Amino acid sequence: MGLKFRDGVILIVDKRISSKLVIADSIEKMYQIDDHIGITTSGLVADARQLVDRARVQCQVNRMTYGDSISVTSLVKKMCDHKQSFTQYGGARPFGTALLIAGIDDEGIHLYETDPSGAYQSYQAGAIGKGRSAVIDHFEGSWKQNMTQNAAIKLGLEALRDSLEDDLNADTVEIAVVTSDGYQKLDQESTTKHLDKMS
Repeated sequence: MGLKFRDGVILIVDKRISSKLVIADSIEKMYQIDDHIGITTSGLVADARQLVDRARVQCQVNRMTYGDSISVTSLVKKMCDHKQSFTQYGGARPFGTALLIAGIDDEGIHLYETDPSGAYQSYQAGAIGKGRSAVIDHFEGSWKQNMTQNAAIKLGLEALRDSLEDDLNADTVEIAVVTSDGYQKLDQESTTKHLDKMS
């Protein structure tokens, strides 16, 4: 899930580990794309990895060509054009993954949701994957303009808790923040502190 706050965007993922034998650190659902852009994924992991690699290349191409970082909207359009091209002919299948793309640039704070068809929409707060409808319902009732970072994280974790059957687990929850200072993934200690405030 992702949600905008006063100074940027929060991204939160739950890795939903199906077996206690799986090592949580081996599962990736959240990626830094550039200094100012982060992505979370839901769906086929291998497809998501391909799209993440492509997004990173697009950012580097823009930096090498124009000497500047890519705007979030331009990256979203390029990624969705690529995804849509795989829906046009036989012998190719669409990418089986949805993406939440969050970033901050000269045009402002952005949160885009994209689907396998290449469609995209901009949101104040959004979610993808299992439990999406419960999270969206929570956001529609509680999201406010100009929240602080801590209030946004608290709201996101509450929405995540509502969408799960189990309690939140610090080993499987990841939080990232994108502000004018760039993309920063919170360490496990900080994540645990935020989770402790919930109980």
